[in-house]
Amino acid sequence: MNQVRPATPGLLDLPVEILVYILSHLDGYELARARRVCHDIRHMIDSSSELSYPIDLKYFNSIPDPSPGPDHTVSSLRKSLQQSEFAWQKAEYFKSNPVSIPYTVGITHDVFMWSCGILALDAWNENRLKFLQPQVTDPDHSNSTSLREWDYQFDGEFPLCDFSPTQNLLVCLVRASSGESHARDLIFRSLSEPDEVHPEAGSAVVETIDKEVNFESLDPSTVSFSIFGDYCGILFPDVLNADGYLVDILQIWNWKSKDVSLCLKPDHEILHFSFLTNEVILVVNSEELLLYSLVDFPNALHLTAKLSLPALQTPFEYEEIRIKDSISSHSRMHDHIININMQIFGRRRSGASGCVAMYVERNTLLELQSAYTRRYGKASDSSPSLPWSEWGLQYTRSFKGDSHDSCKYVISGLRAVSLYGSQIMEPLPRPLCVRDFNPHRVADFKAGNGIRWNQRLVEDNLLDSSADMFLEPLGSGLPYIETITEEKFLGSDLIVEGNKVMVLSFDFVGRLKSPTIPDDPHTVQNEVSYSIEILNFE
Repeated sequence: MNQVRPATPGLLDLPVEILVYILSHLDGYELARARRVCHDIRHMIDSSSELSYPIDLKYFNSIPDPSPGPDHTVSSLRKSLQQSEFAWQKAEYFKSNPVSIPYTVGITHDVFMWSCGILALDAWNENRLKFLQPQVTDPDHSNSTSLREWDYQFDGEFPLCDFSPTQNLLVCLVRASSGESHARDLIFRSLSEPDEVHPEAGSAVVETIDKEVNFESLDPSTVSFSIFGDYCGILFPDVLNADGYLVDILQIWNWKSKDVSLCLKPDHEILHFSFLTNEVILVVNSEELLLYSLVDFPNALHLTAKLSLPALQTPFEYEEIRIKDSISSHSRMHDHIININMQIFGRRRSGASGCVAMYVERNTLLELQSAYTRRYGKASDSSPSLPWSEWGLQYTRSFKGDSHDSCKYVISGLRAVSLYGSQIMEPLPRPLCVRDFNPHRVADFKAGNGIRWNQRLVEDNLLDSSADMFLEPLGSGLPYIETITEEKFLGSDLIVEGNKVMVLSFDFVGRLKSPTIPDDPHTVQNEVSYSIEILNFE
């Protein structure tokens, strides 16, 4: 007599609650693959906010902020994320009332810093650093804004400073007391209360470079800071050492530990640097990008990869290179774009110059460390660089910039925002240009999905005249979707913080005459009023 064997229960025979619990242990990419298994699992994932939200986070390159909880359900967070992303795609925003800045002097990069929505100004002749932060005063009426103001009062010469709102940290480079064996001190303050030492600082004050280095030869405008996680770094370029040679010194501190620092004094020059993660630092010179590991800090910095920059034709040379990184967005993004801004000049009075902005994804640079090791072994000062043709063409995208215009290429995650067009002579209102490098969005756009009426896909290399300065073709490996706003802005700078774009706008309100030479036409200057316009893409 034949026996009927009981049917083995399958995955789909389990209760829905158990299936959802099992699937909830998958990350966004794994859930996206699970949707392809069958119609039933796809329907289950799509009908559950708890399962769909991780997919959306990966798709939009986001990390939940705030995290789900009693005040923020998964469903509401997912809805908010989708609404903000659609607003960016359609270039739709609502504007808050402009916030006037109580200064009419010219605001330039020499007198202000801007990070995470906080503007820091050198209050000229007042021996103080003034902080300004626009705030929404009425949550029910988001166009109602005010300006929070606070100061950092200092004695003597104006200190070199930088700050990190995400860490509530203000760092200032000040002259050391007489009789000390070093030239400058670095102090760690609380940004919200600058008169107080930061509560997490290992030391209130740490020493910088020794007096054997001639600090007086240093141009303060060339000093650069970078703050990330536990680390703070300062680059002192072109200082005279005890032997009379110009050297570049990069000093790094673990600011949360007491007296823990390290100096990098390479044989090559250092034009700029930035922290990629809490373990990797990016350094650039006039020939290459260099990646260093901080794993053994403070005992050593380990060189992990060397990547060549595109070679220039004679008589051109890299005069200045700056890494413009949106460090404030690291905590909210799985990946982000890094902008390496290269100013190029011709020698022997050729008169030609240009500025090229090169984009590359942070995760790409981190992955290239392994590629370098597989090809060349352990990196060293004498090891070769990975040729530009073997990494730059595929992984970068370059744009022709304008060295006179400070309003270009503000990065937030995989999105870049700028004021569209050049502003060299007379200032003119310009629209905002939003470039989205998210590969998921690009793939969907190419497949015919999503919003299209005010966007265009750019895949080819649009760089033409700047390419004449190079011996090698520039990269076009990062396709992007471009959106231009209809509204135009008379702005001098901007910053992106989350889903908000803050534009530093200005207007000419009169002309000022010199109080000492009132009849001299050469001493007349425009009186300018500044304000901050907040565009909310939510």
